[in-house]
Amino acid sequence: MVSSDQRRRQLAREKFERQQQRRAERRRRARRRTAVVAAAVAVVVAAGATAFATGLFDGEDKGGADVADAPAPGKKPDPCAKPAPGEPAKLSFPKEPELDVDTSAAYRMKLTTTCGDIELDLDAKNAPRTVNSFKFLADKGYFDHTRCHRLTTRGVYVLQCGDPTAAGTGTPGYKLPDENLKDPRIKGGTYPAGTVAMANKGPGTGGSQFFLVYKDSELAPNYTPFGTVRAGRDVLEKIAGAGESAGTGDGAPNATVVVDRATVTK
Repeated sequence: MVSSDQRRRQLAREKFERQQQRRAERRRRARRRTAVVAAAVAVVVAAGATAFATGLFDGEDKGGADVADAPAPGKKPDPCAKPAPGEPAKLSFPKEPELDVDTSAAYRMKLTTTCGDIELDLDAKNAPRTVNSFKFLADKGYFDHTRCHRLTTRGVYVLQCGDPTAAGTGTPGYKLPDENLKDPRIKGGTYPAGTVAMANKGPGTGGSQFFLVYKDSELAPNYTPFGTVRAGRDVLEKIAGAGESAGTGDGAPNATVVVDRATVTK
């Protein structure tokens, strides 16, 4: 016959075992949730890098006016000033300009933007046709009043500019060949912070769109590196800190980034 004291101990033991089973089940569910979330994040990050590497970070609309106009939950304040009066010229040219840059000279591009000045050192020696094109377009006022239409914040960290349509589809009317893809800085599949490179739709399809790398980004060496950010890294960080409007890590910047004026000087 079981005593009352033994019975109490048995019931206590059974209660303890049930509690342990419930705790173990909660831990299993928590591990499953963590694994699912981690897998989802990995897919998003990998997709961003893959989009760049396969040529999707190009002239297609990834963050144009429609995305910018859509409200985003928790959208951060705009840290930039209002654009100067004026509209993009939206010029088009039948062919690439004749090469007349001095490949032994130092060229500098200044982007006077609503968020602050960004100065770029251009590599005419290793990317002469690209630098020649940028000087030609800047001299024509092609970049003036244009909006930097795309910001990526996961896996690949760049601000994309140079499109008068602000929709990711603008071109100057001609295509540029790839240059400087053997640059040792990008040999390992990383575009270091401060790199200035061309966006494209594939080999030999460069136009006017370019991107500024504000944080080391893993990318296949398929995008012409033609310069470095000399000054204004703090401006890029301010823009990146405001986030992008799509909430996916790839969309129009929350900051109103407009190039009021672009100049290239020797």
